[in-house]
Amino acid sequence: MAYSFQLYVVCAFAAIGGFCFGYDSGVISGVLTMPSFIAKMTNGGDHLAAIQTSVITGLLLAGCFVGSLFAAPLCEMLSRKYTIILASGVFILGAAIQTGTNGYGMMLGGRFVAGLGVGSLSMACPLYLSELAPKEIRGRLISLQQLMITIGLMIAFWCGAGTNLHMTNEAAWRIPLGIQIIPAAILFCGIPFLPFSPRWLISKGRKEEALAVLARLNANGDKTNPKVVAEYEEIVAQVEHERAVSVNSYVELFKGTILRRIILGICIQIFQQFTGINSIMYYAPTIFQQAGIQQQSASLIASGVNGVLNVLATIPAILFLDRLGRRFVLISGATFMGCAMLLAGIVMAATGRVYYDAVKDEMAVDMSGNTHASYFCIVMIYFFVAGFAYSWGPVGWVYPAEIFPLSVRAKGTSLTTAANWLMNFIISLFVPVMLTTITWGTYIFFGCCCIVMSVCVFLFYPETKGRSLEEMDLVFSGNIIVYKDAKEAARRFRDAQQAEKAEHAEEAKEAV
Repeated sequence: MAYSFQLYVVCAFAAIGGFCFGYDSGVISGVLTMPSFIAKMTNGGDHLAAIQTSVITGLLLAGCFVGSLFAAPLCEMLSRKYTIILASGVFILGAAIQTGTNGYGMMLGGRFVAGLGVGSLSMACPLYLSELAPKEIRGRLISLQQLMITIGLMIAFWCGAGTNLHMTNEAAWRIPLGIQIIPAAILFCGIPFLPFSPRWLISKGRKEEALAVLARLNANGDKTNPKVVAEYEEIVAQVEHERAVSVNSYVELFKGTILRRIILGICIQIFQQFTGINSIMYYAPTIFQQAGIQQQSASLIASGVNGVLNVLATIPAILFLDRLGRRFVLISGATFMGCAMLLAGIVMAATGRVYYDAVKDEMAVDMSGNTHASYFCIVMIYFFVAGFAYSWGPVGWVYPAEIFPLSVRAKGTSLTTAANWLMNFIISLFVPVMLTTITWGTYIFFGCCCIVMSVCVFLFYPETKGRSLEEMDLVFSGNIIVYKDAKEAARRFRDAQQAEKAEHAEEAKEAV
């Protein structure tokens, strides 16, 4: 079935919420190393303490944790669409506070307020996309969120590098911080023109509106299209069933197969952080310096290249995720990332010199004496980023957004997203300390985490590709340990698809 251009436009526009998340996360890594910013935050000092770096980074994440939890009731009461509008407004306020900050305290306040907006967007946008997307391309459309995150990170890196290279006053960091207001304002002004989620409309009894949205997005407005009618009837039947069994409270998240889905959804979000990706994104300049690039400007440029690679490597996920399936992408990505991290850590340990930096009162690695080893570690970091970008980056948002029943989907997605931000916050606090205490051991730690993650996905995560949101009860009704059933499930699914095609062919033949 050919999907309308409008569907892609609507989903791509809604995914701008991911851009806000990516930009705000990425811009701080460059800003933290700028002398004029350091002087402003420390009242004339020449370096930030590790705890100050951690808190500036972590306050955004703390706000994201709170925002993602508050977004669930807002999505239910106000709609997914209006929640995105509200979150965009809060983010604009937080970004403005950061841009106009007059010191450390105001900066922390701006980071927290912006986090409230980002957390709400990171929960509401994937939820909204999952409920607009047809099952055949749901992975592709939700992955647009991750693509926008990577684009935001990339632009943030290059903005920071550009102003840092050409400016020495406070404009060097105020301009990059201020730029993030622009995409949030575009989202704030444009979302009112987008449709409501058809599943939310049906849950509120607005069935005619829901049918009109499904028809407009999937069949150019044809309400009699068989596929549109079938999807509409499936959603209505599921909503009526959930109302009959009273599945609508947080308590239901901890019963039956929904508990299993909560555990898997929370774990996949926690695992996404334990890949170590945000240790790269938040502290990229520091990490590249540790890997052998000594000049600050060279480090920032290396971070910018890292951002470009992140964007390019996300594109295959958008093109092939719905063909390859979630399991294969997650397992291969975790294995690839684990090998890259382990190799970087091993080479750094074998060739680098760990020493105590008395000025900063911390441990550091000197790899300046071995250029080839330095370049090897940097290439391994690039490989790691590429592995994350095509796998755990997009699927970490796709999987939790598609596995819950409609009645608790906002609540379930809220909890899984909150778990992501909580673990992100914890990782952001510990990584600077790890980099300045165990140095190369940081890479070994995250490499081992990635290998463990690939095993967990192989054992416990069922495949969801090609299944409608209303079919997830069936997907999660099987054995908890899924690898034994994976081949059989794939065979049954192929047989069902072939039977469906044969049925459509027969109907077409009869119609002729």
